[in-house]
Amino acid sequence: MKQSLQLRLGQQLTMTPQLQQAIRLLQLSTLDLKQEIQEALDSNMMLETEEEGAAREELNGSDGQLPGELQEGAGDQASNQQNDTNNEREVNGESTDIPQELAVDSGWDDVYDSALPPASGISGHDKVDTDFLTQRRTARTLFDYLVWQLNLTPFSDADRAVATAIIDGINEDGYLAVDLEEIVSGLDIEDTDIEEVEAVLHRIQQFDPPGVAARDPRECLLLQLNQCKPQPALEPAIELVTDHFELLAQQDHAQIKRRLKISDARLGDITKLIRSLSPRPGTLVADSEPEYIVPDVFVTKREGVWHVELNSDATPRLRVNSEYANLIRRADNSDDNAYLKKHLQEARWFIKSLVSRNVTLLRVATKILEFQRGFFDHGPEAMRPLVLRDIAEALDMHESTISRVTTQKYMHSPRGTFEFKYFFSSHVGTAAGGECSATAIRALIKKLIAAEKPEKPLSDNKLAGILADQGIKVARRTVAKYRESMAIPPSNERKRLA
Repeated sequence: MKQSLQLRLGQQLTMTPQLQQAIRLLQLSTLDLKQEIQEALDSNMMLETEEEGAAREELNGSDGQLPGELQEGAGDQASNQQNDTNNEREVNGESTDIPQELAVDSGWDDVYDSALPPASGISGHDKVDTDFLTQRRTARTLFDYLVWQLNLTPFSDADRAVATAIIDGINEDGYLAVDLEEIVSGLDIEDTDIEEVEAVLHRIQQFDPPGVAARDPRECLLLQLNQCKPQPALEPAIELVTDHFELLAQQDHAQIKRRLKISDARLGDITKLIRSLSPRPGTLVADSEPEYIVPDVFVTKREGVWHVELNSDATPRLRVNSEYANLIRRADNSDDNAYLKKHLQEARWFIKSLVSRNVTLLRVATKILEFQRGFFDHGPEAMRPLVLRDIAEALDMHESTISRVTTQKYMHSPRGTFEFKYFFSSHVGTAAGGECSATAIRALIKKLIAAEKPEKPLSDNKLAGILADQGIKVARRTVAKYRESMAIPPSNERKRLA
């Protein structure tokens, strides 16, 4: 094949480092963005926060001298050094005037200052900033709580090893997820049989919370009933759980009344007692680490008009350090000057990317407010169907950009704090030829179930019929899917006695 030279014209989109940085900042959440900004402040000498810059300018003063009357005569240097040494000793707690003994009726705080910082400054004007996150305790797990009770309970060495193995096999819900045979085979202790392991298990089942270390829901309810205070419904409740647990799970009230030979009122008292128990006792003890959400925008209504504002406290305000920027010489090609120029360019691009992120975020939030104004006025039932393409076409942006903006971004409004993704949902056709949002249908289903009669709950088929009467065409399977997504049990499990 003969070689030849050809000239072609074409266009190609290149992802510059600046564009990659802007895209990365756009998809970060508020907490991740704070970490990214802090890393930029630590690595780039040209970047500083507005608070740091204002404090530096105030410290330097307009004349370039130190603030206050700190210029001393040369003859007073010796006395100043002596005073500085004494002050340093007082600050560092190195005072040499320490008495050998204290009076019997005196306390430590009567002679020395407390090490704890005061709640406020002098005369209560200068308040000390308190970080409440450093004062919160760590999350308590069910395992730690059971081990703490184990250490308070007298056990022999062999039984303590068995009890530790049992506690290791308890899951987060409080159930023993390991068979006793596995515990026996896993222990390296001689003369340990399953009867001894079961005896230790019975002792652990007396720990708090009631019902812990149960092997199934039936045993869990029985453990809790055995620890209840004596009352008229206790004995029949124990009989119901022991002998007719399947009927209780099926909510077969007719068979339960026939087997126990009780009335509707007595059955109501028994089921009320059983429903007061916890089917997952481990969740009553275990604490979870709190997840904090910082809203990116605030939606407020002033004089009948909705407004969208960025959260100015979400991220620190950055600027270029003027002192370092003034050190750059245009005609200087030295390594130090090139180093300063590089950091200055990176700082400007970083600030520009942050501004672009805030502008895009505000535009998307404002457009969501325009589309979902009915939600903010009337609630979830007035939610309109919305997809990413609708916002992208309205703002002349790409769908991928809208997806990045709406991920892990939150909006605070009078109706609560919601993620941007909450306002996007699919649609269902109506009898009038319009569309209804899936979020609005979920809200209607939840409202209908909340208003139903406890003794005669609405089935999925009836819910679909009621929605059809309101012009919303949904199948029974769709109603069941929406109901399960809201963690609402079916009608047979929601049935209650009057």
